Amino acid sequence: MHSGLTATQRYDEYCRIQSGKARVVIGTRTAVFSPLDNLGCIIIDEEQEPTYKSESDPRYHAREVAKYRAAQDHCLLLLGSATPSVESYHAAKAGKYHLLSLPQRYQNVPLPTTVLADMRGQLREGDPSRISRQLLEELQLNLSRGEQSILFINRRGSARMAACVDCGHIPTCENCSVALTYHSRNGRLMCHHCGFSQPMPETCPECGGAHLKLIGSGTQSIEDELQELLPEARILRMDADTTEGRVSHEKLLDSFAKGKADILLGTQMVAKGLDFDNVTLVGVLEADLSLYCGDYHATERTFSLLAQVVGRAGRRTRPGRAVIQTYTPEHPVIQAAASQDYDAFYEQEILMRQALKAPPFADQFVFRFGGTDEHTVQQAAQAFAKALAAQLPQTPDVEPAVLGPVPAPIAKLNKRYFYTVSFRGRATNNSRALVSRMLAAYDRWPGSRSLTVSADIDPYYL
Repeated sequence: MHSGLTATQRYDEYCRIQSGKARVVIGTRTAVFSPLDNLGCIIIDEEQEPTYKSESDPRYHAREVAKYRAAQDHCLLLLGSATPSVESYHAAKAGKYHLLSLPQRYQNVPLPTTVLADMRGQLREGDPSRISRQLLEELQLNLSRGEQSILFINRRGSARMAACVDCGHIPTCENCSVALTYHSRNGRLMCHHCGFSQPMPETCPECGGAHLKLIGSGTQSIEDELQELLPEARILRMDADTTEGRVSHEKLLDSFAKGKADILLGTQMVAKGLDFDNVTLVGVLEADLSLYCGDYHATERTFSLLAQVVGRAGRRTRPGRAVIQTYTPEHPVIQAAASQDYDAFYEQEILMRQALKAPPFADQFVFRFGGTDEHTVQQAAQAFAKALAAQLPQTPDVEPAVLGPVPAPIAKLNKRYFYTVSFRGRATNNSRALVSRMLAAYDRWPGSRSLTVSADIDPYYL
């Protein structure tokens, strides 16, 4: 059960499950709703993945639905991960879950030897290359041995954005409040949220200056640089731009598995689940990219991505190596990921969560308002926050403080403006009933039909 099935295929699978002809269901998060009558076991692999949380209504988390179904059917729930979510590991440490550890890799294969490449030194020396000397040497060594490499950067496109050196203007999407990403293949600036694109301007649209500079890097620009540095290398790029077809993933991975490429370069698609005998080197570019994105999940996501992608190297008889390029090699998350030390990461992260009153110590309830007129959206959010503030002191299990209203992290998306109002507490019957009452009351307000409002608990992305 997954989104790649046609409507007819999905209906046929549903009927097979409901009739009992299928006893095992494999799928993405929607598979947790499969109509199995005699449910005996639910397995959630890579349980820490944010994709298990739906970003559209109903905003469920597959892990929470699985816990409910397991309780209702008195069956086993198994959560599997090499880098568990902080919430799940905290529950295991507290004795709410049974903790089963696998301290060794399959066949006792040793973990890769990891090197942190400090990119600040190259910058000070005036070297603009985005491939460190350590990584380049390791890539050349792998090419000479006939071994394969995986390179990971969590950004597609050629550059993160364009900027005017004279006035500082950054071209942004006309529909969203985000900077446009440059793609060299078509010479256009593109929005990865709504699909808007425009040609790369020759002069600054703000001041008319001719000094537009591309800042940052993506998979396309890294591929171009690799071709210059290693002209003999056969490179496969795997990102959202090269995997648009239904079977394009399989074709790329099958080609790499058959040895038709020396280097697999990609985004999160190459970070997890891949198991190739001949991959002995993993390189991580701009490891700091996801560390400072502004929400409490940032450090967890960064550790998980780095630890998982490093684990792609040396999975058989040949020893693995990894090079992590970073501008903050002393950062404890980078250090813990390099040493594959989840416990060290957890011990510091749980203290930070406690100080922030973030999960697992409290839940965050978020109301998100959206509309085409920013002033109307802001006014509605302010009125809602005032009404919510009157209700919180009377509700058990919640804190009395209202947070917001504030613009959402992406304040404008597809020509719609968004504001959020939130509060903290425990996800109990009392707090959920409050959310339900507030939504019902808002629905009766004049003008509420012209706006959208949604409620979520512990969202990964606002």
